[in-house]
Amino acid sequence: MRRASLYRSTPFRLALAFGLLFILGFLISGIITYQYLKRELTGALDTSVTEMYAVTTSNYAPNDMEDLVAAIEAYGKHPAADERVFSLVDPSGRRIAGNATVAHLADGLASVTAADIGMPGNSVFRVFSGPVGQNRLTVGRSLSETDDFEDIALFSFAWVAVLTIVFAAVGGTLLANRAQRRLDGVAETMVDISNGRMQARIPLSGRRDDIDLLAIQINDALERLSSLVESMRQVSADIAHDLKTPLNRLKMTIQDAMGKNERKEPIEDLLAAALEESDQINATFEALLRISQIEAGSRKARFHPVDLLGLMTDIAEIYADVAEDNGQFLSFAAPSAGVWLVSGDRELLIQLFVNLVENAINHCLSGTRITLSLLMAADRLVATVSDTGPGIPETERERVFRRLYRLDKSRSTPGSGLGLSLVRAIADLHDADLALADNHPGLMVSLSMARANTLVQ
Repeated sequence: MRRASLYRSTPFRLALAFGLLFILGFLISGIITYQYLKRELTGALDTSVTEMYAVTTSNYAPNDMEDLVAAIEAYGKHPAADERVFSLVDPSGRRIAGNATVAHLADGLASVTAADIGMPGNSVFRVFSGPVGQNRLTVGRSLSETDDFEDIALFSFAWVAVLTIVFAAVGGTLLANRAQRRLDGVAETMVDISNGRMQARIPLSGRRDDIDLLAIQINDALERLSSLVESMRQVSADIAHDLKTPLNRLKMTIQDAMGKNERKEPIEDLLAAALEESDQINATFEALLRISQIEAGSRKARFHPVDLLGLMTDIAEIYADVAEDNGQFLSFAAPSAGVWLVSGDRELLIQLFVNLVENAINHCLSGTRITLSLLMAADRLVATVSDTGPGIPETERERVFRRLYRLDKSRSTPGSGLGLSLVRAIADLHDADLALADNHPGLMVSLSMARANTLVQ
């Protein structure tokens, strides 16, 4: 079997799609976090600059500039003075004190470059300006610390993004490869089935995930397919075995008729026997075809609510006289009045119960009691056909549903061995539970069907 390319497989593409969505979500959240962090850092810097301005102006007394100038000069000599701005200028713009000359800024916060205020370097400063008496005071701090922190955060986000992409790719590949192996198991099983290895089944992981549930459904379908194939194999063998005898009898009868015809002897009896034999063979093939049609499920389109009580009453009334002519007693233990509906094909359900009743009549001796009954069990209706005849050995109860299978003691009675096969096919079509049990003595056949909720029209 040719293995599908991992990179073209649906699991890998799904893993890749979810990985890309995860990465996209991470990047969007990272950008939002970065912008929020940048805004908070800028706000904290503005607060610091504003407070620094307030502290500096607290050294000023009206008409006394000496303390303010001394304070500014002291601040200007601080080791980190290159990262700070202190500027006190007179009304003409001449510097009185400080490490910068800032003369034409509006009151409040502003951003300026080092070149704008005559300082070395290319730093950007956040400054606060305001009047101090007749003069103008400007203080500020460099954005370098904030920028460094933002760079660290951005660098961290970039590394996390790279690691996320790597983990998503590796993890997606591993997960896709594991899922692909399980899908390959499904494909290999299908190849085995197509090559005739009907016992092949899809292996289960035991995790009860969606692939396991799908595999269980496919395995159930394969089990049914295997049963059908085995049934067809068995039918083919049974047809070859069981129809060989009537076909040989038909051939011998025709040969006898041809011989008598040459001798000018009457052949009407032989022709009648040949016709009867051919009718029996045709009936067998028609029954096989009918079972196949039922198993195909096409008759479900004809399902409608069926009154099971009325149906069994009619069958009991019709076959009571037939059983009496055979020296047997047939009765129906009818339940009390009520709604006894099932969803199904009325014609097929009649065929089912007719086959069961006729089996009991044909295979039981004179004096046998045959009883039909119907009862309600929770949301199901249980119909039974029981007799006091010889019954069926427990080891044979499953085999009698095979097509053309007949018990040794039944081979002397009329029939094709398809009656119970047809019963099983009809029961399966109606999702009914069919069971054979010992009636002590005799046989009990029970049919359990789900109740229908729709009233009969």
